[in-house]
Amino acid sequence: MTNDHRYIIFHKPYGVLSQFTQETPKHSTLKDYIDVPNVYPVGRLDWDSEGLLLLTNNGQLQHRLSNPRFGHQRTYWVQVERIPDPEAINKLCQGVEIQDYRTRPAQVKLFLEEPTVTQRNPPIRFRQNIPTAWLEMTLTEGKNRQVRRMTAAVGFPTLRLIRVSIADLQLNGLKLGEWRDLSPIEIKSLNN
Repeated sequence: MTNDHRYIIFHKPYGVLSQFTQETPKHSTLKDYIDVPNVYPVGRLDWDSEGLLLLTNNGQLQHRLSNPRFGHQRTYWVQVERIPDPEAINKLCQGVEIQDYRTRPAQVKLFLEEPTVTQRNPPIRFRQNIPTAWLEMTLTEGKNRQVRRMTAAVGFPTLRLIRVSIADLQLNGLKLGEWRDLSPIEIKSLNN
């Protein structure tokens, strides 16, 4: 661990691109929240996803955490349309076909009570007479829009997606739109 590396955790809001350059004026970017030069996101969260985003200037760590070969866990809280049945959850756990790819097995559980999350702006669209449910999904890979494609493949479209952890890193009370440097203990756990 060298002193010239920087490690930042950011609680990304809905509607923010996981990049510093703006391609379209309708979305804000990381530059609107983080004024730290030469750090880059490890992986990405789509503009319509929220939650934990790790940024660093340590290219070796960035590669290791992004490459599915190393199997780092990423956990998401996923609000879906309707209430998934055990068969759908079992399919998600075993891996599903999305496009021309079969996902790796995942850990998936249905929340019995809605988790405590910040209000999203804008809120998700609620449809009268169609309930929603929350899943906790832990993956070891991160294909483009994978969680959304997985839940759609089993018939329960994603309405809201929040990444709550990467490996041992968690948001731990970090407010929406806030960032902080990682502690030495957090940095050490990422490098193991």
